[in-house]
Amino acid sequence: MRYNEKELQALSRQPAELAAELGMRGPKKGSVVKRRLVKLVVNFLFYFRTDEAEPVGALLLEHCRVTQEEPSGFSISFIEDPERKYYFECYSEEQCQEWMGALRRASYEFMRRSLIFYRNEIQKMTGKDPLEQFGISEEARFQLSGLKA
Repeated sequence: MRYNEKELQALSRQPAELAAELGMRGPKKGSVVKRRLVKLVVNFLFYFRTDEAEPVGALLLEHCRVTQEEPSGFSISFIEDPERKYYFECYSEEQCQEWMGALRRASYEFMRRSLIFYRNEIQKMTGKDPLEQFGISEEARFQLSGLKA
């Protein structure tokens, strides 16, 4: 995927769903843990040097796996290259659980599945499709077909 650097920088300045200073180690061999300000904005995980305003990098949280590595640490790997992992160290097990949950909920696919679930629940309760008023109820991305259980 291609991204415009200015758009990513602007997105990194948006309010975060979650932000904290964490230990972070990249996927390169011999990489060491560094303190980074880590910021979750929509489905991007931005990481900053603790004394800089511009992000050092960003991870698009699609087709990824979030795994607990130790009581207060987790990793992010991507389906297409599962051996390439980014490691994060939290201050506590509770903080680690909070981050892992937020990261798992951040993907477009999770949001899509949630929208479909709640759309169906509302339709059962009211008899009306809540997306109909927006003229998007027939769009393929909002249909159950293609949704894997």
